[in-house]
Amino acid sequence: MTNILSWGPLAIYGTPLYGYKQSSHLFCTLNKDLRTQCLYVACDACCCFATQWKNRDIEGTRLRPPKMGAFSNFEVSGVDHDLVSKEYGIVKHEEKAVFSENSFEKLEVTRDVGNNQSLVVNGGELALNDDRLLYLEELDEKVLSKRILELSRLNKVRSVWRLFKSMTYSGLKPDAHALNSLLSCLLRKGMLDNALKIFEFMRETETVTGHTYSIVLKAMADTRGCNAAFIMFEELERSGDSRKHFDAIVYNTIISAFGKVGNYIRAEKIWKVMQRNGCSGNSITYRLLICLFVRCGQNDLALDAYHEMVHNDIEPNVDAMQAIIGACAKEGKWHLAFNVFEDMLSRGLKPNLVACNAVISSLGKAGKVQLALNVYGVIKSLGYESDAYTWNALLVALYRANRYSDALFLFERIKKSKSFILNLHIYNTALMCCKSLGRWDKALQLLWQIEASDLSVSSESYNLVIGACEVARRPEIALEVYSHMVEQNHSPDTFTLLSLVRGCIWGSRWEEIEDILSRYAPNSSLFNAAIQGMCLRGMTDSARKLYQKMLENDLKPDGKTRALMLQNLRKRPLKRR
Repeated sequence: MTNILSWGPLAIYGTPLYGYKQSSHLFCTLNKDLRTQCLYVACDACCCFATQWKNRDIEGTRLRPPKMGAFSNFEVSGVDHDLVSKEYGIVKHEEKAVFSENSFEKLEVTRDVGNNQSLVVNGGELALNDDRLLYLEELDEKVLSKRILELSRLNKVRSVWRLFKSMTYSGLKPDAHALNSLLSCLLRKGMLDNALKIFEFMRETETVTGHTYSIVLKAMADTRGCNAAFIMFEELERSGDSRKHFDAIVYNTIISAFGKVGNYIRAEKIWKVMQRNGCSGNSITYRLLICLFVRCGQNDLALDAYHEMVHNDIEPNVDAMQAIIGACAKEGKWHLAFNVFEDMLSRGLKPNLVACNAVISSLGKAGKVQLALNVYGVIKSLGYESDAYTWNALLVALYRANRYSDALFLFERIKKSKSFILNLHIYNTALMCCKSLGRWDKALQLLWQIEASDLSVSSESYNLVIGACEVARRPEIALEVYSHMVEQNHSPDTFTLLSLVRGCIWGSRWEEIEDILSRYAPNSSLFNAAIQGMCLRGMTDSARKLYQKMLENDLKPDGKTRALMLQNLRKRPLKRR
C-alpha cells in the first residue's frame, strides 16, 4: 500500500481512501469504480465508514486507523485515471507508516443507514428527513453555491438538501443567493420546516436578506395562516431584524397577505410599523393599502394613504387611482375624484368604465351636471359602451340639478336605444322626476311598464307613484294605487301611508284617513300629519279628537302639532254656565 505521508491512494480492501482538511472527513467505498460516489462519511479524522451495496441495502462497517502522528492541512483529493491530485498537506512525523488490512479494527455500526426514510409528514406538512452527506471533491464555496442554485432551480430537493448539509458539515457556507434559491425550492415542495431551518441558519450566519424575509413570511401566511405570519413578523421586529434588513418589499409581502383575507386592521398596523421604522413605501405599497382599505369600506384610511403617497412624490398607478376615485365618490369628495380622473387622462392612463361611472355619480350628487356630461363624452372617446350605471348616474345628475324634464327626455332616449334592458334603478329615477313634476299619468305608465317586464316591483316604486299623485292632488288615484299595491302583497311602509294621508287631506277624504289610522299600528308621524292637515283645513273638532286619541296611545306630538292645537284652543269660544 502507498504511504499516507506521501498522500497517495490508500487501499482498504482494494478501495482508495481520500481526505479533507484537518479535522474533516475521510471517505471510503468498497466499489472499485472510482466514478461511483461515496455513500457515507466519517465523523472525524480518526475513523471512517466503509459502505457497500448488497441487494439494494447498505451495509456499514466502521474502521479505525492505528495511532500515528497528527494530520494537518489536508486539501481535498480527487482521482482521475487512478492518479491523485497534488500533495498539499504535511505530516509532523517524517517516518513512513505503512497500513495493511490488519491495521484497522472493525467496530459495530451505530445505526442502520439503509432504512432511513427521506420524506415524512409532520402535521400535514411534508418534511425532508435526510442526514446523508456527500463526498465533496470541490471545496470552493462559489462553485458549490452555484451548484446549489442549479439544483434548486431544477427542484432536485433531495440532492440540494444533501449538498447543503455536506457543505455546512464541512465548515463551508453557501452564499445568500444560493440559500434563497434553496428556500424557494423547499417551499415549492411544501417543506416549510426544512425551509425554516435554512432561514435560521441564514440568520445565524448573517447571510439573510430582505428577499429571504419576503419568502419566509409569504410561506408562513400561505401555509399556516396570516396570524402565524403576523406573530413571526412581530418576533422579527422585536429582535431588531426589521431595522436591519426589512425593505419595502418585505412590508409589501405581509400587507399583501392580509389583503387577500381582507384584514385591514393588521395591514394598518404593518403600515404604522413601516412609518415608525423610517422605511418609505413604494407604489406597490400604497396600491395594496388603498385597494384594501377601499374594498373594506375604510375610505378615510384610503384617502390618508393616497395623500401620503402624493406627499412622498410617488406617482400612483392605475389601480390606486381608480380605487381612490371610488372612495371619493362614496365620501362625496367630487372635487378630488374629478382631479384624479383628469390626472389619469393627462398621464395617458385609461380609466376603466367603473371609475368613469364613479366620477359621474360623484359629480351628479353634487349637482355638477355639465362636468358629468363632459365625463360622459370622455367615456365615448375611450371606446366604452355606456352601461346601466352610466345612464342612471346621468339621470341622477339631472335630477339633483332640478332638470326633471331633461331627465325624462334622456330616459326616453335610453329606452328607445334598446342597447340594454332597463333596470329598476333607472325606472325609479324616472319616477322620482315624475313625482317632482306631479306627472301622475307618466308615473302610472312607468309603473305598468315595470310590472309588464321581468323586473320585480319594489315598494319604493309604488311610493313614488303615490307621491306623484299626492303632488298632483289626485287622492283617488293614489288610493287605487295603494289598493293595487296591497293586492300585489306589498306591505305599505310609513312613507306610503304618509303620502296617502296628505293626499286624502287635500281631497277632504276624512273617512279614508280614519281608516288608515285605525288599520295600522299607531304611529306618531301619521297622527301628526293628520292633525296638522285637519287644523289647516279648519277641521278643529276632528283634530282635537284625534289629538286626544294620540295622547291616549302614548304618542308624542311634534312641535308644530302642539302649536296648532294651542292656537285652535284659544279660538274656541268659552261655554256659558
